[in-house]
Amino acid sequence: MILLLGSFFLLLILKVPVSFSLLTSSVLYLMSQGMPPFMAVIRMAMGVGDSFPLMAVPFFILAGAIMNTGGITTRIFDFADKVCGHITGGLGHANILASIIFSGMSGTAIADTGGLGAIELKAMKDAGYDDDFSLAITGASSIIGPIIPPSVPAVVFGVVGGVSIGRLFIGGVVPGLIMGFSMGLFVYFQSKRRGYPKKKWVSLGNFLCELVSSTRKSFFALLTPVVIIGGIFIGVITPTEAAILAVVYSLILSIAYGDFKKEHFAKVLRETVDGTVSVMFIVSCASIFGYILASEQIPQKMADFFLTTIPNKYIALLVINILLLIAGTFMETISAITILTPVLVPVAVGFGIDPVHFGIVMILNLMIGLMTPPVGMVLYVLSGVSKVPFEDIVKAIWPYIIVLTIVLLIITFVPAIVLFLPDLIFAAS
Repeated sequence: MILLLGSFFLLLILKVPVSFSLLTSSVLYLMSQGMPPFMAVIRMAMGVGDSFPLMAVPFFILAGAIMNTGGITTRIFDFADKVCGHITGGLGHANILASIIFSGMSGTAIADTGGLGAIELKAMKDAGYDDDFSLAITGASSIIGPIIPPSVPAVVFGVVGGVSIGRLFIGGVVPGLIMGFSMGLFVYFQSKRRGYPKKKWVSLGNFLCELVSSTRKSFFALLTPVVIIGGIFIGVITPTEAAILAVVYSLILSIAYGDFKKEHFAKVLRETVDGTVSVMFIVSCASIFGYILASEQIPQKMADFFLTTIPNKYIALLVINILLLIAGTFMETISAITILTPVLVPVAVGFGIDPVHFGIVMILNLMIGLMTPPVGMVLYVLSGVSKVPFEDIVKAIWPYIIVLTIVLLIITFVPAIVLFLPDLIFAAS
């Protein structure tokens, strides 16, 4: 075990990618135990090939790519602008609302940042918003995507931890809305202090006419999350089937809008392959690592350690939150989930913590990590889209990290926020 963990952390220190660190340390361990290296290949294949829910990952990635290319995200932002434009800091609120709507379609923060974010940043710049404000709210709102269903991290957590993906999806709805509301309050007061513009209010009739017109143009785009999440809510489709439905629906819609051309197929397929290979390779490498940890009974030993040294579940949750926040700053989300879930879920269950509640807490922790250096993938994407230096974006986004950390603590210590809807819906079904 010293060889496994020692080689893994040494490779990380040497800045070897997490997936290759997992694979190399696992192969070294297997060979030290007299096992042939091809055992690693078998475990890698089993890690992704034996899981039907993992099929949802490439389809959600493909759906997000189609929506960003096919004009759906533009219509979503235009609608959000019509709804929120008359509030102080209107485009900031539109940014959050658009992310909430888009989160019901794509399931990834990076898809939100790279596609919808580019549209939001241009609109806010044209309206006179400062770059630091626009970049901070765009980055912060994008992490709502993996909390509100569908969610690629929730699929991976459910597969690795043996937790109901349907319950995880439904459990993320209320926390995601609380995140949006909290950021909206902060945007309002920050915009008031900076004197940011809002649309001139003419009359209620004029507002309703604009809203009806925008709704008519974006109606079928707005219907996408209703189709996806609604199907899971009423139990007629599984999360994997919902991912396939999202692809078919978004493709038909994009072609109907006339924004998706033949030449776009190669682009979206390339984006999908890049994203899918990255996720699946990490999961397959982590499956070997997890297999070794399980065979050495590390999760059980970790659970016993927590149960004997920590007096109650509240302190345990606080300690785990700190560990996850630290892990999220250094590790890519899927890597962290695949490595830490098999270790931490038994600890949570041992303290009587519902695994669905724990899953949402874990995902939100790691989403905050996406906004935090040194890894901070959302920050790098924003820097690439806006050409603003990485360091400047880090300075601007700290207030939102504080807001979201407060939300995290509320969700952590009030589990009913997560569990109310899943218990209600699945008890009735």
